[in-house]
Amino acid sequence: MQMGYNISKLTIDNETSKQAQASQNQASYMDQEMFQLDNEIFHTCMLRSRPSEGLCKATRSRKNNISTFRMLSGREIYSGKNGGFSKADSSCVLGRCLPVDGPHIIDKQSTRAYVSRFSDDGSLLITAFQGSHIRIYDVEHDWKVHKDIIARSMRWTITDTSLSPDQQFLVYSSMSPIVNLVNIGSAARESHANITDIHEALDFSMHEDVVYAFGIFSVKFSSDGREILAGSNDDSIYVYDIHANKVSLRLEAHTADVNTVAFADETSHLIFSGSDDGLCKVWDRRCLNQGQVAGVLTGHLEGITCIDSRGDGRYFISNGKDQTLKLWDIRKMSTTDRSRIRYSNWDYRYTQYPQQQKFHRHPYDQSLATYRGHAVLRTLIRCYFSPEYSTGKRYIYTGSHDSCVYIYDVVTGAQVAKLDCQTSPAAVRDCSWHPYHPTLVNCSWDGLVTRWEFGGNSYEDEMEVN
Repeated sequence: MQMGYNISKLTIDNETSKQAQASQNQASYMDQEMFQLDNEIFHTCMLRSRPSEGLCKATRSRKNNISTFRMLSGREIYSGKNGGFSKADSSCVLGRCLPVDGPHIIDKQSTRAYVSRFSDDGSLLITAFQGSHIRIYDVEHDWKVHKDIIARSMRWTITDTSLSPDQQFLVYSSMSPIVNLVNIGSAARESHANITDIHEALDFSMHEDVVYAFGIFSVKFSSDGREILAGSNDDSIYVYDIHANKVSLRLEAHTADVNTVAFADETSHLIFSGSDDGLCKVWDRRCLNQGQVAGVLTGHLEGITCIDSRGDGRYFISNGKDQTLKLWDIRKMSTTDRSRIRYSNWDYRYTQYPQQQKFHRHPYDQSLATYRGHAVLRTLIRCYFSPEYSTGKRYIYTGSHDSCVYIYDVVTGAQVAKLDCQTSPAAVRDCSWHPYHPTLVNCSWDGLVTRWEFGGNSYEDEMEVN
């Protein structure tokens, strides 16, 4: 298997120069990419990440041309009326502080890293590795290891993890129908499965419709911590009721592997799913009639590796093996299940995406916007919205096969930062932006977990000087 990896890696590396030669064409294509700027999300992003009217009046500036220094000066004038910055003012200032200084190494393991995620409050960082290893770091205490977990029931690798809303329990999945539940609030630093800690096995195959074993690619806790959502390679979506200790719902959702699932908002009524059949689907648990889908969103030409919900029940983004990241509005979904349009039998595990296909568009593309530049190869590379508190979700960011993290502006589609990890060539599979601070963490297939901090020069201030 290692020899096979080296051969496929060599094929990809040899094609890198061809990709570089096409970069100018790609930039030109981005300029022509149609963004539906009249859509509500673009106006919302701008409102939540631009200075307020009062601050602009206090500084006698236009919204599009006000430096951070002038905003801070204006706050002193404006603070007498409402006590300081509005939420939009704070997001505007913090959103300019992009985490581009790095990389700074947090940890290095001998096997590939698959997961790196901050907890909702930013106090913990969860990482997972191919070698049955999960590490949780205490962010507020110099990134010291808070919990060292040795996983059980492993097949191939740890594919995903999810932290409960109260941050007391962690679930982890692998290429097996067993998802394990661990109490990370226990006193012991070391957690060896069923030796120092109980790793409770939740069997997702214990359902009357399941006829063979399968693996799980994606797991998510519900907002109340009572359920676990999962996507599997038997083309299905599962919901596990933790208190009843059983699978409460199974949907035969797609015609290929379900690589990614997400709850649309805190109610957990709506579910988003993405599959190797190239389709994004929306499921409404309140009105499931014999597993009927609420809607389908078409646009990707290849399989989907990751979905991230904006949390408002309307918008989400998806990463695709067609080397695009797309923004969606579920109000544009249809009930027609259009199949994927493929131009070749290309396989993302072995070679670069064919250059002549890179600018093809699906004739029924329902997405609001398409973002290009990163590489989705070899593994299910993930993408996310930037934090609400510090950026107003103005940006989206993604890992990439070329050892980089890419940050795009939601509204303009511009690539505002490219974080080059400067290590041995290895795919950046996962990344996570701290919910409150200008810090971003990524993990890669060379076993590295690294962080990026604000470097001292804000993005929009540099643009203003130039």
